[in-house]
Amino acid sequence: MDLNEYIKINHNDNPLWFTEEVKQFHHQKRVLEVIKTKKYLNGKHAIMDRVVEQYNGQPYQPKKILLQYGSLILNLSQTYLLGNRLTITGSEDVAKEMKRVYKKGQYDDVDFRLLGNMIKFGDAYEILFVDSKSKAIKSKVIENENAYPVYDDEGELVSFIEHYVAGEEANEYFILFSETEVQKYSTIGTGKLHLISKSKNAGGLPIHYHNVNEINPLFGKSDLDDFAGIIDQMEDILSKFSDSFYKHHNAIPVITGQQLTGGGINPHIVGGGLQLDDDADFKLVSVNLNEKAFETIYNTLKQELLNISSTPAVSLNNSDVSNLSETSMKILFTLADMKGKMNEKYLRNGLESRFEKVFELLNRKGIEFTEDDRDSLDVVFNYSKPQNETEIIDNLVSLKGIGAISNETAIEINPYISNTAQELERLNVSKVVEDKTVEE
Repeated sequence: MDLNEYIKINHNDNPLWFTEEVKQFHHQKRVLEVIKTKKYLNGKHAIMDRVVEQYNGQPYQPKKILLQYGSLILNLSQTYLLGNRLTITGSEDVAKEMKRVYKKGQYDDVDFRLLGNMIKFGDAYEILFVDSKSKAIKSKVIENENAYPVYDDEGELVSFIEHYVAGEEANEYFILFSETEVQKYSTIGTGKLHLISKSKNAGGLPIHYHNVNEINPLFGKSDLDDFAGIIDQMEDILSKFSDSFYKHHNAIPVITGQQLTGGGINPHIVGGGLQLDDDADFKLVSVNLNEKAFETIYNTLKQELLNISSTPAVSLNNSDVSNLSETSMKILFTLADMKGKMNEKYLRNGLESRFEKVFELLNRKGIEFTEDDRDSLDVVFNYSKPQNETEIIDNLVSLKGIGAISNETAIEINPYISNTAQELERLNVSKVVEDKTVEE
């Protein structure tokens, strides 16, 4: 189904069909979820909704202890996969050109933002374009609350709408993307929606990155949904235990029996006192604290938080790492590796679409590659995992000794080298100098 047919069937050929499209329930529900997630990551947790209570006849503000484990865990997942730069591999020509594209387009930062959005909200959106000044291929990451991908009944992306409100006068903007054209509508100036610009779309439709959602295969699901409830429970039990600790030190006086009211103690005496009959008793009653029960429940919740979020306990200082072997360290990061490989798979799906679009844009600039060169292009993810660098070097030396690895691959894997091309160039220069010295 093409866009015109979609507009005819779903919007009765309305020229302003996009204003109706963004109001559809599934779009609004998704955008509200994005906003809710952003507020949660910014500190709007359930514990903050606790209201003032009455204690001993006085207003009492209950404790609201905030644990920002959500942001921390999501950041760990993001940096674990892309904390180190991607390594671009392939035939010499295509790898060299793609590295140039990555550098000029600052794609390391773009990839980091895309992965962050996908982990936080389940979806991420990228539109490619050619910069009018530098002529470099670049990408724009579209904010999730402004993104409205339009799918037909067969799950094919037929259009994309970027909708937002900006300016002091709260002007509305609609940017419509099709395969060949970009149209921009706004209420600026007149107060009525009108077309303000139209241009060719060199990058095609935006790329939609997403993870797996069992309910809706077209969209993803926030990782935060899996463990936010556990964090809320941890905050609740910690805050309420802190309240009980405060009340434990504020004991309630209890008198048993008859109190004498006649005569009494001189009110000018510092400290005061009580006069009781011979069969009366006085005591202070306080709340009994079961710190062992609290510790057990809290630690259990924290361990389940780490398990469900696939976060290594050592990352949050929850495990003793002294005297651990290399193999033991790898076992500690098993869940993190599994989670990283899943995120890598989701990210690769979008990167493959990006590379196809980049090849098309390069072709328009007169830079062409053969089908074999294009198929050779790949990326290697370098996980931010503790590693034994000495062991890696020893392995590289062994592989090089039996001729099982090239110089370029060995340099790319070498943990001490960040710029492969520069190091190869330096090695070539050194080799030329050595050869000249030998000849002389």
